[in-house]
Amino acid sequence: ATGRPRPAAEVETFFNNTWRPTPVFRLPELPAGCALSGPALVINDTATIVIEPDCRATVTAGGDLAITVGASPPKPSRHAPVRKDPVRLAVFANLFMSIAEQMGRTLQRTAVSTNIKERLDYSCALFDARGRLIANAPHIPVHLGAMSYAVREQVRRRGDSLRPGDVLVGNHPAAGGSHLPDITVITPVRRQGKINFFTASRGHHADIGGATPGSMPPFSTCLKEEGAAIESFRLVKEGEFDEPGIRKILAGSRRIEDNIADLKAQIAANQKGIELINDLVDTYGLETVGAYMGFIHDNAAETVRATIRDLSANRGARHTAEEILDDGSRLALTVTFSNDGRAVFDFTGTAPACHGNWNTPPAVVASVIMYCLRAMTGAELPLNQGFLAPIDIVIPPDSLLSPPAAAAVVGGNVLTSQRLTDLIFKALGVMAASQGCMNNITFGNQEFGYYETIGGGAGAGPGWHGASGIHTHMTNTRITDPEILEQRYPVLLRQFAIRRGSGGKGKYRGGDGLIREYEALAPLEAALLTERRKHAPFGMAGGEAGHTGRNLLIRADGRQVELEGKCAVQLAPGERLRILTPGGGGWGALRAG
Repeated sequence: ATGRPRPAAEVETFFNNTWRPTPVFRLPELPAGCALSGPALVINDTATIVIEPDCRATVTAGGDLAITVGASPPKPSRHAPVRKDPVRLAVFANLFMSIAEQMGRTLQRTAVSTNIKERLDYSCALFDARGRLIANAPHIPVHLGAMSYAVREQVRRRGDSLRPGDVLVGNHPAAGGSHLPDITVITPVRRQGKINFFTASRGHHADIGGATPGSMPPFSTCLKEEGAAIESFRLVKEGEFDEPGIRKILAGSRRIEDNIADLKAQIAANQKGIELINDLVDTYGLETVGAYMGFIHDNAAETVRATIRDLSANRGARHTAEEILDDGSRLALTVTFSNDGRAVFDFTGTAPACHGNWNTPPAVVASVIMYCLRAMTGAELPLNQGFLAPIDIVIPPDSLLSPPAAAAVVGGNVLTSQRLTDLIFKALGVMAASQGCMNNITFGNQEFGYYETIGGGAGAGPGWHGASGIHTHMTNTRITDPEILEQRYPVLLRQFAIRRGSGGKGKYRGGDGLIREYEALAPLEAALLTERRKHAPFGMAGGEAGHTGRNLLIRADGRQVELEGKCAVQLAPGERLRILTPGGGGWGALRAG
């Protein structure tokens, strides 16, 4: 042999928790006497010989390889940067999403409340060390963009003081919360002595001590009326669950045992995520896993840029729209696209913060924008923070979408978020309005509080009819089965049906709403938080509007009383509540005849 042998190729192999550039040689081409230092691969027609790191192979006169273990000459360690591979990008995207899905299944199995176990009103997600959303399960869209705000805020507040085994909890809108019943549990993931990732879960707790059972008071005017507000609390301190501390915070809850059990279930879900991400790191290496988190983020950002460029070319650079809430408050939006694939969502002109509770934290606004962009890209990508990388969001201070810290917000998460989704799709001409509401009902007494949301009609679009009787856009929960509802609570479900004909007419029809009627079997306090009771879901491209929703109180003697969209009412045994949810708007004019 003279000189160094020339490799036929170079690949990456995985040794000692890291990927290494590795030459590949063909055995018949190696002359006698040449030496190879590991890692290296030597192949012939029938075998692959692996020369591991810290080993040295020499070709004998007969053409064999003599490998000496521990004989590789020392050399400085060199880690080649991880290169993005499109196949592995898809693999890691699904791996990360699978982690969040398995977290969700753990949470559902271990929770005790109807809200989480039956209605699936929760979300789980995985975050990088900076608190950026990397992947989520297909849970509740309004939670997922906002959760990143919550994680980043906890990192800002407590990052330097976190110890191994700590778990944080919060729900305050000023700390990335959506509304107070949605409590977020955040767990750091440590590798090699430092925090590399976070797992988090957000669950809607049925009661946290608000002014009405279920903690969704329709007339709240300040945050303290909506229940316990937690900016940052160390729920687990170095592995020890602080039950006395969280009991003190939630002392006003009507279901404190359920709260405690569900928080422990959220901790278990996060722990499941930690086990799975650690398995992933053990398999692929910390550097590779971290790199692909960045690649997935960047890929989503580039996908959004491409979508923005297409929208700008096909629909123009500037789009405006407005929507009026049932109380008369104005939502205004101007979307501006630029040629470099960036966009500005400017909500200047939106009404000031209201005296009621449909104020909406900026974290929820970000969730809405992220969801709409994800829907419009049409790409099979996990919802992640990269969708917002090319986006600038302008929100006027002290407005409906950026209220003061003490403002009531319980309705903003469940009502205004839906109207914002319709607003964005209206501005961009994407589809007709959906029901624009989550049709929130709570009932209970001093012993319990129950909460659920009722589906409605989805808006039609260019080429499709709207779905009927479905949760739309920012929510994705189930509804409690009649058997479960009647077994656990003192109510009788009198009717649950499609509200036929409530969708807007058009070339493509809007989806129909639902009818859900409850009869009280014991004295109950009920509360309704609903929208689209005055302003109908708009049609588009000549399609007709969907029907507005209605809320009816039916007395024991059969008399019907029309209720406001946001109201509280005392139900005597035998009295009924009938909720008729809005239909979706139609798309396209009907042909004559």
